[in-house]
Amino acid sequence: MWPVSAVYCSPLSRAARTAQAIAHPLELTEAPVQDLIDIDYGEWQGKTPEEVGSLWPDLLSAWYERPHTVHIPGGESLGEIRVRCRRAVGQVAERHPQECVVVVAHTVINRVILLEVLGLANDRFWRLRQDNCAINEIEMEGDTFTLVSMNDTCHLQVSGEQASS
Repeated sequence: MWPVSAVYCSPLSRAARTAQAIAHPLELTEAPVQDLIDIDYGEWQGKTPEEVGSLWPDLLSAWYERPHTVHIPGGESLGEIRVRCRRAVGQVAERHPQECVVVVAHTVINRVILLEVLGLANDRFWRLRQDNCAINEIEMEGDTFTLVSMNDTCHLQVSGEQASS
């Protein structure tokens, strides 16, 4: 493992707490990045999928079948998220050329970053798995990204069993 130079995170507390748990033993301080915040679910926020489906059945179906076509009412589209993810990754990379950094974000944000790294369109959003606390390792050389590993959860193993969440 390379020495970690910095730990960045979404400003939301659930990501910030994870970033702090990573940063503290490294004698670093986590740095929140607004562009890493989770998707804005707008009018869907706080509702179960069943509640969303009863109010926006066609839109919810589209979210699961054609996520790249959906703009959540009062919230965001994957295209909007992708713009801010590019900006966030670019700013972090610019601050730390040739250094190892940790970025702690959310499943939606991680998937969108991975789509960008792999050069895939947003229609592939559901084709990337991102478990809670998964580690993705990405190398950057110039403007070129290489996905080294994705959705690694081996650190969650306890005595040969997957730790329950």
